[in-house]
Amino acid sequence: MKKVFIPLIFFFALVIFLAIGLNRDPREIPSPLIGKPAPAFTSVTLESDKTFSPQQMLGKVWLLNVWATWCVACRQEHPVLVAFSEKNNIPIIGLSYKEIQPQDPAYKQSDATKLQLARERSAIWLQRYGNPYATSVMDLDGRVGIQYGVYGVPETYVIDQQGVIRFKHVGAVTPQLLADKILPLIQGLGNS
Repeated sequence: MKKVFIPLIFFFALVIFLAIGLNRDPREIPSPLIGKPAPAFTSVTLESDKTFSPQQMLGKVWLLNVWATWCVACRQEHPVLVAFSEKNNIPIIGLSYKEIQPQDPAYKQSDATKLQLARERSAIWLQRYGNPYATSVMDLDGRVGIQYGVYGVPETYVIDQQGVIRFKHVGAVTPQLLADKILPLIQGLGNS
């Protein structure tokens, strides 16, 4: 009798796990950082050698958008972010992620040369497509991205007034995502 029930129980457990998995959105990758303070960092900005830290945003609800000029999906989401920034008073901080890739001839240059080239590329891209960011932070080596658990670009985080990550989205931001999830969340957090 046990020989019949054990495989049957295993089969039903497998069916349940598959059903749960099929009902999940593959873009909603669970993040252990949801509900925890955003990792602290200090990095130079795209605009100058001034630095930015998430501590500067305490008291505000804001978005952190991880992007790169080489990212095709970033180009697709960019008009959505530009329109969002024009219509809403919610700061978006850009994280220019690994702008100089290993296959790039500039990769073997000094850090100062890579930073300068990354700034030039990013500035040209933002000038061409519009700049939705209050500021963009340079993450040449991807260390900030590692702290935030970045899987790839683009990724967007909603961070509350206390500096706690409330939402993470992997992939391009769409108007529907903004309307259905991000804006209601921001309104619920009582943006100040």
